[in-house]
Amino acid sequence: MSDQVSPSFNQSSGNESTACGQVDTSARLFFLLGHSLVFLVGLLLNGFTLKVYFCAQQQQSSSVTVYLKNLVAADFLISLCLPLRILNYSSTSVHIHLVYCKFGASAFYLNMYASILFMGYIAANRYLKIVHPLGTHILQTVRAAHIISTLTWLFLLATVITYATLSLLSQEPSSPVPLSLSCDALHSQLLSTVYKVIHSCSVLVFLLVLISLVFFYHSTSRRLSEAQKRQPASSSSKKLAKSRRNMLVLVSVFCLCFVPYHLVRLPYAFLRKRCSWSQTFFYLKEVTVLLSVLNVCLDPLIYFIFCKAFRAQLNLKRAFTLTQSPTRGENTDRRSSDGRTSIRFNRKTSLTTSTRQNSVL
Repeated sequence: MSDQVSPSFNQSSGNESTACGQVDTSARLFFLLGHSLVFLVGLLLNGFTLKVYFCAQQQQSSSVTVYLKNLVAADFLISLCLPLRILNYSSTSVHIHLVYCKFGASAFYLNMYASILFMGYIAANRYLKIVHPLGTHILQTVRAAHIISTLTWLFLLATVITYATLSLLSQEPSSPVPLSLSCDALHSQLLSTVYKVIHSCSVLVFLLVLISLVFFYHSTSRRLSEAQKRQPASSSSKKLAKSRRNMLVLVSVFCLCFVPYHLVRLPYAFLRKRCSWSQTFFYLKEVTVLLSVLNVCLDPLIYFIFCKAFRAQLNLKRAFTLTQSPTRGENTDRRSSDGRTSIRFNRKTSLTTSTRQNSVL
């Protein structure tokens, strides 16, 4: 779950790593600007979403709301991890590089896989809603959602803590650390092996979630086709069409952000030793990482379409109505006040006229 893949560092491998790990200045600038832009937009969007979820008026919770809250928390934490990654791009300090490789990269990938898992939970919850439209499956209960979310975070934290502990206990390199963006040549052979095991398990988790999302979307589309053949304009067909649309948005965001990264990451982890391929794989990996962090900017779309409570808490229509209502109220008051004045004036005039007439008579 980090960027370290190389074996133990020695003088000869250090020279080779330095030669193979050099990154062009323009590439550094591109990655720096890209991550900075994602950081600013993601922090703004997810900070606003956190405020809506946790600071707005509380409504009745549901299992999908629990998963959405955990997803926005993971995205917000990814945004908080980006400054250290940005520093690693912009600085040539060895200390910043070591801090990023030992802690920053692990925290970054922890929250990335948390986002992947919670997106899978959301899709599974919506699919169970289609399969059991009239009832509530045990996995759809709020209690089950809290238990699954807690176990997910504990599992990911245990993995990262184990990796970080091994990283701290590993022997520091005896030669100067090469000034490159990657975390090569910083850890022992044991830690490199542990990393490959963790990464292989992470790829399996990703594949499981990806296959599940494709299965959920395909099943929803098939049920929609069957419902449309029976009753094309029925309410169930409309609900299934909406569910398929929502599932398509989720699958599209997932594939756009995470599929390219995992297609590149696996060969990068195992073929990184070959100097002839190192530069190509490194640039591809960094570009796909940038795509994966784009997830923090696209997930608010998922919050909006999957959570009715989130749409209700935004109160956009209500806010617009309240903004317009004072002007309308003032006009109404003016009209009513003008009307009352004219009525009073007419009554006074008629009363004076009648008095004069009576006096004349």
